[in-house]
Amino acid sequence: MSVEPEFMAARFLPAGEGYGVEPLGDGLINQTWLVSPDASPRFVLQRINARVFPHPERIAANLRRIQAHVRGGRSDIADHWPDLIAPREGGDTVLDAEGGHWRALRYIEGSRVLDRIATERQAVAVGRVLGAFHAALGEVDCAELEDSLPDFHVAPGYLAGLDAARAAAGGLDDPSLRQALGFVEARRGFVPVLERAKAAGLLRLRVIHGDPKLANILFDRAGECALTLIDLDTVKPGLVHYDIGDCLRSCCNNSGESPEDPESTRFDLTLCEAILRGYLSEAANMLTAADREHLYDAIRLIPLELGIRFLADHLAGDVYFRTESRGHNLHRARVQFRLVECIEADEAAIRRIVAASLP
Repeated sequence: MSVEPEFMAARFLPAGEGYGVEPLGDGLINQTWLVSPDASPRFVLQRINARVFPHPERIAANLRRIQAHVRGGRSDIADHWPDLIAPREGGDTVLDAEGGHWRALRYIEGSRVLDRIATERQAVAVGRVLGAFHAALGEVDCAELEDSLPDFHVAPGYLAGLDAARAAAGGLDDPSLRQALGFVEARRGFVPVLERAKAAGLLRLRVIHGDPKLANILFDRAGECALTLIDLDTVKPGLVHYDIGDCLRSCCNNSGESPEDPESTRFDLTLCEAILRGYLSEAANMLTAADREHLYDAIRLIPLELGIRFLADHLAGDVYFRTESRGHNLHRARVQFRLVECIEADEAAIRRIVAASLP
């Protein structure tokens, strides 16, 4: 990228105001900076990854719609909402000379991101903030939203992508790669579980976040209260199961997505119970009996889906997720598959937790 963030930041400030720019976070998709002006409030500056989001205008349209809904509704959600900030010349984003879209978002002062969940109280807070998000947007008509990322979280599509990448790739002799491919093959029949339920009319579309991993949840400075969800690019119509499964995938694995030894990965049942308890304290009334019946399937499927995505990207040459070295995506896939194994081994316990958490 040849466009300097310092140059683009000025487009979102009054002419002549001084400011500083520093990198923010370590997201895998968009590039992000924190802008600290001399007088104006601080804000987050992002360059949208066009390879991942080919229609940035759809993202902006969705952010405006849900922002208006939140601002007119629940004050506890609105207090820490990451509002979209218009550039000086108007509109939603700024286009650079390379065709890249830049946008600015409200920076939530006094907030932090947790590296891991250390207490049951934090886990309950995570569940509550996700449940409050779903409840607050539960009345939004999905037809009002653009599909910013078509087929996102549609697991059979990722499986088809893996099949295509495998057919096009050579050099499948790596034992770890063969083992990972075999792991997916053994679960091929399970992959469409949520899409089959949706097609049968058992599960319906709602507004979802799309990527509620721990890194996208802001806490207060004390690390006790979850304030809001950030990185709203993937807000779109979808199944709340995608969000619940992804949240648990991220938060119940304290070893992270790239531990040195994938076998060290564990699914923490105590955190799972606390997150679901917090979630259902806010959103239980919106879940149908069919929604509840498919919660375990979602918890098992989402790490499998992400592992499939990592594996397909490895075979394709690391074109989607940013990596530190060749083989990083294969390593990430093995971590997710180990998490799936843990969830499968704990199926009975997880189903008991789900049943006990429901009113």
